[in-house]
Amino acid sequence: MRADAEALFTAHQPRLVRLAYRMLGSVAEAEDVVQDAWLRWQRADQEAVENPAAYLSRTVTRLCLDVMKSARVRHEDYIGPWLPEPIVEPEEGMRLDELTLTLMMALERLSPLERAAFLLHDVFDQPLAEIAATLDRDPAAVRQLAARARKHVRASGPRYPVESEEGGRIARAFFDASASGDISALRSLLAENVTVQADGGGKVTAFRNVIVGQEHVVRLYGGLARKYAANPPIFIEAVWIDGLPGYISHDRDNVLQTTAFAIENGKVTAVYITRNPDKLRGVLPGLGQQDAGL
Repeated sequence: MRADAEALFTAHQPRLVRLAYRMLGSVAEAEDVVQDAWLRWQRADQEAVENPAAYLSRTVTRLCLDVMKSARVRHEDYIGPWLPEPIVEPEEGMRLDELTLTLMMALERLSPLERAAFLLHDVFDQPLAEIAATLDRDPAAVRQLAARARKHVRASGPRYPVESEEGGRIARAFFDASASGDISALRSLLAENVTVQADGGGKVTAFRNVIVGQEHVVRLYGGLARKYAANPPIFIEAVWIDGLPGYISHDRDNVLQTTAFAIENGKVTAVYITRNPDKLRGVLPGLGQQDAGL
């Protein structure tokens, strides 16, 4: 093994984890893939590798494509809506790319090859020739894959990014209104076509279906506030979740959850709630708190 092999891999590791997470939507699976890539890097003829960065990206991408074959089946059998594992960022400025949770949800509707082509070309700035070698396609085909993916992702994304201060204000206002059952305040925050998705994974209680429409969402939260008036949710911390404003809380049944918001023109257009404890193992430790038995 070349003398600088470990240093080379370590230098590229954060980018490789980001790539794998964007491909798979799971931190644990991303870390497993990168660990597998490290083992393959150790066994490789490293002296023959002219471009270690391209080699490692190619290895991780191909491993991810293999994982995605089985992941598609798991998602189809998943109980309730499936959401990517939340990455919590205390500061909005810490976001390393412009791919928000909203856009990651759009990526879920792409084919694995389209997703890979878009991520490698548009997010990680790899040349078409390198991507073509990774995907075993010619550059023209890769260009078409990326173009189709780009069109779909742009159509699904917000037209205007939300400012940090506004996002934080709306997130806290939503928590206060929903926790107290203030119907008027809640209605004022929501777009007419707002959707709510909650990922419990069958492990904890969560909405089994996507809730659509302002009045449905208002009635739902109003009913929950009345039912659990003696045991309201607890606000823990305002955070950014995969590039979207949100917060971490303990819900009425003491279940840890993250709540993220897509916002356009000052109104909430989508609410993404993650309650599956398997997806929240890194949340409290990441905030310097104890992992509450999750």
